[in-house]
Amino acid sequence: MKTDPSIYEYLSTGAEAFRILSGGVTLSGSYRFVSLTLKGIERRLDGIYEPDDHDGPVQIVEFQAQPVAGAWYNLLTKLGLYGEAHPGRAVRGMLIFLRAGDDPGLPPGAGPPLCSVAYLDEILPAWLEREPDNPYVAALVPLIIPRTEDLRVRTPAAWQVIRTAAVAPPVRATLERILEFLLMERFPLLTNEELRSMLPVLVPLEQTRAYQEIFAKGEAAGKADGEAKGKAEGEAKGKADGLKRQLKRRFGALPRWAVLRLDGAAMDQLDGWLEGIFEAQSLEDLLGPRPRRGAPKVP
Repeated sequence: MKTDPSIYEYLSTGAEAFRILSGGVTLSGSYRFVSLTLKGIERRLDGIYEPDDHDGPVQIVEFQAQPVAGAWYNLLTKLGLYGEAHPGRAVRGMLIFLRAGDDPGLPPGAGPPLCSVAYLDEILPAWLEREPDNPYVAALVPLIIPRTEDLRVRTPAAWQVIRTAAVAPPVRATLERILEFLLMERFPLLTNEELRSMLPVLVPLEQTRAYQEIFAKGEAAGKADGEAKGKAEGEAKGKADGLKRQLKRRFGALPRWAVLRLDGAAMDQLDGWLEGIFEAQSLEDLLGPRPRRGAPKVP
């Protein structure tokens, strides 16, 4: 599953998310979560907790959803580069693996306190048992429960935990969105129609923001046109409109070239952009370069 964007969005909700994913490591004091690129070397740090007006250590977080032989050296490189750019700060690294078996092994001399490791397939089930009413745990239920039928049973309760949690509205919205996308990733082979019939079982359709914004508009527009061609065009238009709303939230008002490119895109292209929306750092990163002045305006 392509969980990386969801995990980093999850970490952005604050220190409680880090406590859950790290297996209980607590950040003392106030921290802000950012992603940044170290200038000159273009090495990107996707997740970093920086202290807010105190001397606590910086926490650089890397997530690995697939086996990568050089995962530890990648983290150590980023620790060294950040430390070189900020020599007065204490820097720590946390490498989070989706599965314990994906860990290639810590290089000699690179253990605590400089580097720590966490395995979600071991940590998350324990959290669900200890803190079933924690909304940060509930949002990750699709990563915790392996059997589909068990997931069907547990998901409505997890959704309700998030909906009733005493958290700030932006945090609640993020946790809801993460649960929705992780559920969709659990069923990657389902068609839109199958998802439409399945989601009311998992989560009531009228409450499912991701499905409403990405799928439902296109399905409704398609059904309004009785012919197959009209249905396909309606689905594409609805999906393009949903993607526009998501992009406006992420990058602000869309320039004309981006709107034209979205309106002229085929379903497969829209699906590809939708899949990469949380990884993209700019509109051009996702949709491709803006047209040169004087160039033909084609999608």
